[in-house]
Amino acid sequence: VQLQASGGGLVQAGGSVRLSCAASGLTFSAYPMGWFRQAPGKRRVFVATISRSGSNTYYADFVKGRFTISRDNVNTVYLQMNGLKPEDTALYYCAAGRYADMPTSYDNWGQGTLVTVSS
Repeated sequence: VQLQASGGGLVQAGGSVRLSCAASGLTFSAYPMGWFRQAPGKRRVFVATISRSGSNTYYADFVKGRFTISRDNVNTVYLQMNGLKPEDTALYYCAAGRYADMPTSYDNWGQGTLVTVSS
């Protein structure tokens, strides 16, 4: 199983970034997908999750109204991030597993993509 995250970079506060995560080695449609993030010196925290069909989504309170998770019918999950704040600076990970907000509910993880938001 491989989850390849991409799309991170340096962005100014208030700007937007779209992260992508391409999955291989698994039946993509069988897995809910999630995004997590980890800031330097802090633990990994939940950001968003999407059901297998894409019809259900769930977000952490601190991203509601700013971030949108979506998926295609092939092998990619996305995280559209708008209204970015400096506190959104983190390494963002995608994961495949259960429709849940706990890292332990996910069995497969990508390598992470770094998002840096400047003030």
